[in-house]
Amino acid sequence: MGSRLRDVIGAAVGLVVTSPALALAAIGIKLEDRGPLLFRQRRVGQGGEEFELLKLRTMIVGAEREGAGYAVDRGDPRITRIGRVLRRLSIDELPQLWNVVRGEMSLIGPRPTLRYQVEQYTPRQRKRLDVRPGITGWAQVHGRAALPWDERIELDVWYVENRSPWLDLKIIAKTPRALLGGTYKGQTGGWGKKSALNSPRPDSNGSSPLPTRKPE
Repeated sequence: MGSRLRDVIGAAVGLVVTSPALALAAIGIKLEDRGPLLFRQRRVGQGGEEFELLKLRTMIVGAEREGAGYAVDRGDPRITRIGRVLRRLSIDELPQLWNVVRGEMSLIGPRPTLRYQVEQYTPRQRKRLDVRPGITGWAQVHGRAALPWDERIELDVWYVENRSPWLDLKIIAKTPRALLGGTYKGQTGGWGKKSALNSPRPDSNGSSPLPTRKPE
């Protein structure tokens, strides 16, 4: 089975199976503040092409124009009550199954980032754009936002260079436990002014070994 066919079938089944959770989440969002159900944001996908990423809205309307902007961390007052539950269980990411059906994302791959972040990638880091972005990936099952930014990028590059059906199966097997860990530093993936992505690279050609963890 080709990877695209696998993605379409997996995403379609996922939407059917998770439809009760999506329905309950939609009711909770509407009951809390009657705002829109979905949060839409332009992200960079395969080959540097932008697409509209979908998420269940977990913050107040217009949150990106208040407080820390796109950065989100634990205890952020802009997160709604229902939003805290959705983030904790990663239910807010489920609409991205539709992004997969549309061909903009894959079930497995590097998480899509914002244009201004991509513009600061080194040539090596741009390799993560060689594949479709994913709902889950090698970096997600190795710590998600708890990892330093440059380590997550390097994990993604390692995946692109070593991807295989067996590695994808391993990621799928590890994903449920990773999802239950919740997610913070959300809309920017932990990006900040002091991000290690802006720091000098360990060697002259822009490549970097994994700082603290070898891929299994």
